[in-house]
Amino acid sequence: MTATRTGRVSGTRTVVIYLSLVVLPAAAATALLIAVGGGKGRAMSIAATVHPYARLFLAIALIVVVCKAVGTLVAKVGQPAVVGEIAAGILLGPTLLSSVSPAARQWLIPDPTLAQLQVLAQIGVVLFVFLAGLELDVARLRGRGRLALVVSHVSIAAPFLLGVLLAIAAFARFSPPGLGFLPFALFLGVALSITALPVLARILLDLGMYHQQIGALVMTCALVDDVTAWILLALVVAVATASSVLGVLVTIVLTAAFAGVLWALRPTLGRLLGADGAPGERGALHLVLVGVLVAATCTEWIGVHAIFGAFLFGLALPGESVVAKRVTSMIGGVTKTLLLPLFFAISGLSTDLRLLGIDGSLWGWCVLVVAVAVLGKFGGAVLSARAMGAPARTAGQIGALMNCRGLTELVVLDVGRQLGILSPALFAILVLMTLVTTAMAVPLVKLFRRGEQRDALDIHLGQPGC
Repeated sequence: MTATRTGRVSGTRTVVIYLSLVVLPAAAATALLIAVGGGKGRAMSIAATVHPYARLFLAIALIVVVCKAVGTLVAKVGQPAVVGEIAAGILLGPTLLSSVSPAARQWLIPDPTLAQLQVLAQIGVVLFVFLAGLELDVARLRGRGRLALVVSHVSIAAPFLLGVLLAIAAFARFSPPGLGFLPFALFLGVALSITALPVLARILLDLGMYHQQIGALVMTCALVDDVTAWILLALVVAVATASSVLGVLVTIVLTAAFAGVLWALRPTLGRLLGADGAPGERGALHLVLVGVLVAATCTEWIGVHAIFGAFLFGLALPGESVVAKRVTSMIGGVTKTLLLPLFFAISGLSTDLRLLGIDGSLWGWCVLVVAVAVLGKFGGAVLSARAMGAPARTAGQIGALMNCRGLTELVVLDVGRQLGILSPALFAILVLMTLVTTAMAVPLVKLFRRGEQRDALDIHLGQPGC
């Protein structure tokens, strides 16, 4: 009886204490805020502060869902998901969504949100390219260095020459007013010489070729191509902005020095990360992530883009270490499923293919640009690989993969647009060329692989001396 009565008193006392010490002070504070500070305006200001984050989260969710949906659709016709993700960005941008409903486009992905998405997208591509370098087995290239060197340089020189020749014909039609021929021709040559490193890595992973010798070979060629292209782009910027060409030479020297430093640090990094289950494993994980960001910062400052620093840092680490595997498992899923689609969608959001309209001559130029791009990149890579002793089927696969331009090309094109080198119509044409050459890669590789045993690819790269 006493216990029951004690329980009732305790419960009543709890209610009284809660009302007097929680509810009443909260009500008094609310009344004071309304009376003195203007509760309505304050509530509205709080809502306004939170609102941009809600828009950002909604935009991310929308992009991921649309990228997944379009990626699944294109996969049914034999294309890698990355092609669908690039197409998804175009669907969400001015080409389609803004045409159908500009208000819906601004509500779903407002312009201020694009800057936030850009930051997340850059983090995603830096982490993805780092993982690609971490998983790349450089030992597979032993004895194939000459082949990689020749293919990479020919697949730069041939499209660059054709791009300059194309510029002679296109200058009068597409050159912005006041622009000289030299920066226009140099930029067009660079634009046709690009191979997309991050997209190529994704395609190789989707095809199961990344860990084969041909995957390591093509990734190395693409790395050399893109570093060369960024250096050439620095030359274009120097010419277009009338700055000193000495800055370009400094960029070349600093890039080589940075790569040399990372290569010299490989033994030290191997000792730091090589111990299985070492007590300092958690600290090593943080060291790796900080190293990725520092390496990306260095190459961004040098002028050859952050992704190259991340890729080179991945190459410098022992990919077989416990820490490397932990890093891959920790950040790989989030990077590939959340952050990377943002990167593939951003350029599509900034592209307006409506500029081509129904002008037959512009579409004729578009066909010409695509043909020249394929001839230079695909043709140059195939010719050089065959000349170095690779069989026809293997050379065809190398050419098809090197012809993939992806979003690295779109980044370069955006630089040209900002510098005033590309007219809006030529920019749209080059974006279409990028999508077509990227979409060609997988069907051509599958065509050249038909009837060939997958395990035999490593044998078919020619003699070790090539």
